[in-house]
Amino acid sequence: TEDALNLMGDLYYQGYDGLILHEEQVTPAFFDLKTKMAGEILQKFSNYRFPLVLIGDFSKFPSQSLQNFIRESNKGRQVNFVRTLPEALQLLSKP
Repeated sequence: TEDALNLMGDLYYQGYDGLILHEEQVTPAFFDLKTKMAGEILQKFSNYRFPLVLIGDFSKFPSQSLQNFIRESNKGRQVNFVRTLPEALQLLSKP
């Protein structure tokens, strides 16, 4: 969680206004909601209004709780889960 906050701070300081990550760049523990890692990290990105878009095929994760978590996140604008880079870029380019 602290690594995510440091990364966000570094990117913000350098003038970035969002982050796109591929699923492979994220530790598998992130996708296990029992670790609470996803909730903590996504809360930080939301609190600081720093958009985060994760790219991948998240349907492969069997957890219904995770699928619900993804659906709820995708209702907002701060943290989204998409399948392709063009989708991610489109989300970040919206005013």
